[in-house]
Amino acid sequence: MFNWDDLRYLLAVAENGSTLSAARALRINQSTVQRRLSGLETALGLRLVERLPSGYRLTPAGSEILPAAQAVAAAVETFKRQAAEAAHSGTLRLTCPEPIAIRLVHAGFVDRFHERHPGIRIEFVLADRYIDLAKGEADIALRSGDTEGDMIGRKLADSIWAIYASLDYVDRNGAPQSIVDLKTRPLIAFDESLANHRLSLWLKEVAPDAHYAARANSVLALVSSTKAGVGIAALPIALGDAEPDLIRVLGPIPELTRAWRVLAHSDARHLPRVAAFFNFVASEKDALGPILTG
Repeated sequence: MFNWDDLRYLLAVAENGSTLSAARALRINQSTVQRRLSGLETALGLRLVERLPSGYRLTPAGSEILPAAQAVAAAVETFKRQAAEAAHSGTLRLTCPEPIAIRLVHAGFVDRFHERHPGIRIEFVLADRYIDLAKGEADIALRSGDTEGDMIGRKLADSIWAIYASLDYVDRNGAPQSIVDLKTRPLIAFDESLANHRLSLWLKEVAPDAHYAARANSVLALVSSTKAGVGIAALPIALGDAEPDLIRVLGPIPELTRAWRVLAHSDARHLPRVAAFFNFVASEKDALGPILTG
């Protein structure tokens, strides 16, 4: 079986008339052209070129197979073009918490990405739990907290949390004066589906016997329950400070601060669609800060 790549040396000699000119056109040395042509002739069992005082010319056998070689070269170029187009188009699955997706859309981040990369469409995979990139559940994550496994990424901002209550709650019950007061206040926190979230672990540590007025499976549900006045909750300041009906009563809480990162699995990091998103995020870092941290 011959090496298909050797056909381009035959084509270069046919087009340029000599191995020296072919080498210059291919930007390689002349001996490589001669060696690869010889290897092609040996594999095919055919003499394809002959040397003349004026240069090289194709033998009758070489002339006969030249159109087929040209067709192979054209097919390879078509394949390369279509592969490049496919690599820079299609769906890019981005996982992040629902509030961040909303803010990305409202801030025009998604529209700007689509304008720069019209062949790629962002599809959100929304969850407060960690979607598993290693299992292919998403291509890219915007995530705050600790990272595990073979993840590659870069820091974008800090995720900062504080304790909030509704204005009505504070009017009726007053505001807590310290973290110790959380033990005696009705709290709003995540349910068991997010038992390993840093907020859940922190509350177990600082208020192990606290009364919980509500449990939720998303940050947006925490916000809604806090606005309803059923208790107090720790919230990202990007959300809590944006709500006119809420007041920050404690914090920020250093123990809850984590880095916001854009992440991809190491196996996917250099895929064209993923690389395009990483490069776009780098160009948008200043705009992303307020989106992620308020």
